[in-house]
Amino acid sequence: MWEKTKHFAVNEDGQGMTEYGLILALVAVVAAAALTPLGTAIKAKFNDVVTHLGGTPAP
Repeated sequence: MWEKTKHFAVNEDGQGMTEYGLILALVAVVAAAALTPLGTAIKAKFNDVVTHLGGTPAP
C-alpha cells in the first residue's frame, strides 16, 4: 500500500496540462481586464464622432 501511495505522490503525468490550464485562465482574466476599459474608450470615441456628425450617440 505504501508503494502505491508513494508512486501517486511523485507521479507528475498531468502536471503540465494543469499548468497550461492555469496559465490560460490567467491570460483570459488579464485580457478581459484590459479590454473592458479599452471598449469603453472606443465607445466614447465613436459617440464623439456621431455627435460631431449630428447624430444621437449610443447610450
